[in-house]
Amino acid sequence: MVTQLMKRGDVDSAYKIFEQMPERNVRSWTAMISAFVQCGKPKEATYMFTKMEEEGVKANEVTVVAVLAACADLGALDLGTRIHEYSHKSGFQRNIHICNTLIDMYIKCGCLKYAHEVFESIKEPTVISWSAMIQGLAIHGHAEQALEFFSRMIQTGVKPNVVTFIGLLHACSHLGLINEGRAYFCSMTRDYGIPPTIEHYGCMADLLSRAGLLEEAYEFIKKMPIQPNSAVWGAVLGGCKVHKNIEMAEVAIEHLLELDPYNDGYYVVLANIFAEAKKWEDAARVRKLMTSRGLRKTLGCSWVNVNGVVHEFVAGDESHPQSQQIFKTLDKLLVCMRLKGYVPNTAVVLLDMDEKKKEKLLFRHSEKLALVFGLINMKPGETIRIFKSLRVCEDCHTALKLISGIVSREIIVRDRNRFHCFKNGSCSCRDYW
Repeated sequence: MVTQLMKRGDVDSAYKIFEQMPERNVRSWTAMISAFVQCGKPKEATYMFTKMEEEGVKANEVTVVAVLAACADLGALDLGTRIHEYSHKSGFQRNIHICNTLIDMYIKCGCLKYAHEVFESIKEPTVISWSAMIQGLAIHGHAEQALEFFSRMIQTGVKPNVVTFIGLLHACSHLGLINEGRAYFCSMTRDYGIPPTIEHYGCMADLLSRAGLLEEAYEFIKKMPIQPNSAVWGAVLGGCKVHKNIEMAEVAIEHLLELDPYNDGYYVVLANIFAEAKKWEDAARVRKLMTSRGLRKTLGCSWVNVNGVVHEFVAGDESHPQSQQIFKTLDKLLVCMRLKGYVPNTAVVLLDMDEKKKEKLLFRHSEKLALVFGLINMKPGETIRIFKSLRVCEDCHTALKLISGIVSREIIVRDRNRFHCFKNGSCSCRDYW
């Protein structure tokens, strides 16, 4: 009954029946954990695993894969590491599925070094193993290494698949390797007989748009043999924001309003483009359109894991018990940052208000609050890992670079698109993101 309900996607009903079961074995626990992971509820999945442990039920290999997937989604490195240790002690290290899931977990938790160690421990990596590493290197800003991994993979005789080329194109996009990206896109079909999917077209649109080749991106999209989706046009809109191209942004938003009219993010990006150009009336028009459609800007949130406890922050958050200490510490850091040349980038604030108010809003962005909380509560020298629901803004990016140098601390931020590793005043993205 539980399994049938889960197959239909009725997780709540399945959980109610599960709770009423007089005896629950590892299979029933694992089924429930997997169901929560598959329906996008990783917190509930890890909670279920904790309860399972409390009841003395030992995880099997299927359980391990499910919990590791939840850890990857949450960025729960402590639990993921503990599961890794458990797998090793239980003799699961030869299970390629577990190894691949471990690679994915470490990558998504910002631990590329550990992901690489797991990969190197595999006697015969599969195309999934190789592709996971290529994608991981790409989103961590190590594009050259990702391309080297691909060459190494081909030399070992492993044939690439659809996912491999998504990773390669991401790598090219994140570092602006235009010619290499074009070459890999052509090579897919010519050399490996892999027809491009919508994801590959989206990667190419992103590659060209990030580089400022917006007209070329537009022509590329017009020639696509499949209907472009919102991700493709969203990539163009993102490029328009970076390169301040209002005309092309309006073309992109016209398509996006047809394809995905209730995605608030696209409206916000367009309003941002107008605001940066000081076109306040146009920005207000976009906000009114949002309101008329019942949309509100999704608040960005950031979270940091300290001693196994996740602490979440939203912009301007004053609800945390340590809020006053966080604000005081942040104010002290701002003094040091200004001495190093920091100038608040108030252009990222959409609202038409005076500069002082804009600066105050900037200083309370969620990733800054999460970072300072980590500085207060974590051991000196310990890497701070922050997870953000939206793209990191330009001002926070500049601020975190400076802070990493001031406090001599490595700061890793996973935003919606990629990882930023801040260290000694610079970022792994090389300011191209």
